[in-house]
Amino acid sequence: MNEFYGYTRVSTAKQGEHGVSLEHQKDAIERYAEKNNLKIIRWFTEQETAAKRGRPMFGQMLKFLRLGRALGVIIHKIDRSARNLKDWADLGELIDSGIVVHFANESLDLQSRGGRLSADIQAVVAADYIRNLREEAKKGFYGRLKQGLLPRPAPVGYTDQGPGLPKLPDPVQAPLVRLAFEKYATANYNLEGLTDEMQRLGLRTKRSGNIRKGAMSRILNNRFYAGLIEIRRTGQSFSGVHQPIVGTVLFERVQKILQGKINKPVMRYRYLFRQLIACQLCHYSLVGEEQKGHIYYRCHTTGCPTKTIRQESLEQGLVHELRKLEFSQEEKNYFRGKILHMKQDWGAERQQAVQNLELRRSQLQERQDRLTDAFLDKLIDQDSFEQRKTALLSERCLINENLQNLTSQSQSLPDRLTNFLELAGTAYLAYKLGLEEEKRELVRITTSNRSVDRKLPMFTLNLPFSEVAKRFENSCGGPRRSVALVWDQLIPRLLESLSAVLPQAQAA
Repeated sequence: MNEFYGYTRVSTAKQGEHGVSLEHQKDAIERYAEKNNLKIIRWFTEQETAAKRGRPMFGQMLKFLRLGRALGVIIHKIDRSARNLKDWADLGELIDSGIVVHFANESLDLQSRGGRLSADIQAVVAADYIRNLREEAKKGFYGRLKQGLLPRPAPVGYTDQGPGLPKLPDPVQAPLVRLAFEKYATANYNLEGLTDEMQRLGLRTKRSGNIRKGAMSRILNNRFYAGLIEIRRTGQSFSGVHQPIVGTVLFERVQKILQGKINKPVMRYRYLFRQLIACQLCHYSLVGEEQKGHIYYRCHTTGCPTKTIRQESLEQGLVHELRKLEFSQEEKNYFRGKILHMKQDWGAERQQAVQNLELRRSQLQERQDRLTDAFLDKLIDQDSFEQRKTALLSERCLINENLQNLTSQSQSLPDRLTNFLELAGTAYLAYKLGLEEEKRELVRITTSNRSVDRKLPMFTLNLPFSEVAKRFENSCGGPRRSVALVWDQLIPRLLESLSAVLPQAQAA
């Protein structure tokens, strides 16, 4: 019997079409078979890498050879048969069992000791070539990552610009990706509902296909959109040079919702203070209900001294705090002139703020360098290193956002102060005249730690509203201070709070 199999292989389908083609290998094998009077009864063609085991056609061919359905096999070259030593060992077992193996491109007598040794050496060289290729590819991959570049196809919302260049936001899809984060951050959507909504609005995959739940989950979990490149398999993070689509605060809020740390269940009935008021004693949310024309909020914890409280009582407690924010005409006149003077000096103050943020960023880089040194010296383990590194990179992204806010043409800090004072001074009137959702939004913006202790409503004003509410308090029991003195001391604290709080609030 002079019947043989023919085996051809390329690493990828693309290589089969444009590289060392399958037809070229087949022609070489056919010429070899004709020259040596061998008959090829079947071809086995594979488009898989030989660097890993598990090639289905190669395995099927070995099975048929063991069953004796052919005398042997003709292969183009040794590196077409095996670039991992385990496959070469399987092929060696066939040779030892009497199966004939020919290589069309190498004149080797595998039945002789010298020919077998030469083939073994070439197989080892081929396996080493793959290892070296893998190491070089890994070096190039991590080299790009350290440069802040993603050496992979751009995710949804970005476009590729070519090797060595950062991804650019897609003018059509990037706003939709940002909208998806913003919608999910409201906690009004689950993944299925958000997927349906974004598909309706036109969000598509890279191949212009409909977005699915799994793809939406990958988008919401991908830190690339917030400026970081994260390799999930190794847990490593790198700072990217691409333009983020979403802010760090917004991204982290979405992560908390995905992890169940923020939840907004669907309510059957809608009440003004729904999910806004908690029991001070047991810390559970009070549930709204309507009885005899009045709305009550009830604590359902068995044995809790807090029973029910009417909505009117809650509003009285809230209004009492909001009235503290109202300004007299003397105050309005004072900080109108004060802010006008601040706007004239804003350029120098903004430059100082930028220098402070840049100093903070350089300090973070030094901390990251020390962290890396500690890891290299084996003072901390891999998991601790990656966890602290990710925290530092996230903080650095937040500083970059604040720097961008200061250096861009966006609203200046004096303008923010003007808007804040207008919001604070009209909070009481806005609440009295607002619609229900406007009132709820005002409550969320101005207050925190909203609770009830038995029948007593308790509201705590947020920073910087609380600073304004306490502006005339004097712990020393002295006489009432003048408006100018109060605001001269208060405005620097307000500016510090606004520069830290407002960018995050806007992002969220």
